[in-house]
Amino acid sequence: MEILLVVGCFVVALLLSRGMIPVIMLVTYKKRLFDPVNDRKVHNKCIIPRLGGVIFVPIQCFLFVVALVFAVKIAHIEMNVQSWVFLPSFMMLLCGLGMLFMVGVVDDLIGVSYKWKFVVQICAASFFPLSGLWINDLYGLGLLVSLPAWVGMPLTMFIVVLIINAINLIDGLDGLCSGVVAMGCMVLGALFMYYGAWWHTLFAFITVGVLIPFFYYNVFGATRRRRRIFMGDTGSMTLGYSMAFLAISFAMNNPYVKPFSEGAIVVAFSTLIIPVMDVARVMFIRWRKGKPVFKPDRNHLHHKFLRMGMSHRTAMLSILGLVLFFSAFNILMVEMISNNIVILCDVALWLGMHGVFERMEKRYIQKQAMVTSQSTSLTQVYRTESKMKLKEGVALQGGDAYVQ
Repeated sequence: MEILLVVGCFVVALLLSRGMIPVIMLVTYKKRLFDPVNDRKVHNKCIIPRLGGVIFVPIQCFLFVVALVFAVKIAHIEMNVQSWVFLPSFMMLLCGLGMLFMVGVVDDLIGVSYKWKFVVQICAASFFPLSGLWINDLYGLGLLVSLPAWVGMPLTMFIVVLIINAINLIDGLDGLCSGVVAMGCMVLGALFMYYGAWWHTLFAFITVGVLIPFFYYNVFGATRRRRRIFMGDTGSMTLGYSMAFLAISFAMNNPYVKPFSEGAIVVAFSTLIIPVMDVARVMFIRWRKGKPVFKPDRNHLHHKFLRMGMSHRTAMLSILGLVLFFSAFNILMVEMISNNIVILCDVALWLGMHGVFERMEKRYIQKQAMVTSQSTSLTQVYRTESKMKLKEGVALQGGDAYVQ
């Protein structure tokens, strides 16, 4: 019965998202609410609406509450969990989503300073520890096991803010942000299902159902037919918050939600390794160069792939492939070796891959520079020859006139 409820909510979320996206696109085109065009955008010649993310939170909250009432009051489904365990965390989750949703809408319409967005993110992140959801166990990472509340709660807030901004900053290619979050929700949803945490499974697959139609319109929608849309900060911030909730819920050592698992904290954040590592790298580069760490640039991984000559879709699929690889790698390896070695392997793999990407980018840029210089040289030779022929023609015409 629990599986039927999850599948039913997934299908309804998919249908609601599919029906609401065209309505949002119609409103945005009529009111001319488009994504700003500038040199940093990869779509700098296209006019595309950016309010696709406004459908995520309403559908997530609506379906979860309806499913909760249906399961408890109508179908009397036993979810094998105490209400005092999951209700506070889920209620604060909905409150945090609502807060980020309102700030995101204002930001997409008229703009909000990153400082104020940062303050709101910290407030929303504090809702998790207040509800009893925080990282209380490191499972041996750094030889640490249990964490006291005065360490675990601030750490949880820091991780939530980090994940929100990591998901927000990877929203630079069509389908990238929605693809990463959908993949992460599918992985965590399947793991929660395996452990019998049905309410977390339900929320994860509702989010997947919401994202599938958006992914289609974002990636395959035709701009000329007005069938393409972006999620904006409304979507990316709320999706980051949703992913943070699922990851921290899985990482927390709470036997009332799921049984103890030695590699829980590593597996929980596996799908977020690529965006978090990329954001950490970009922030470090900005800090080293003396630039504001929150100032946008073109140093992210997807920008690097584009400079390597990849198309937008190829770059997006490559990053999703990396996310899937790290997820599968960590899920398998935590069963064989310790968490510390798995983390070291992740860092080593990331650094090695990044080094390969750097060399590939430099080679491609050098190759393009050589082709450009050769074409420039050929153009100059052609122009010189043309001028010489023109001068010879003028000289011959002058000689003929003299003979006559």
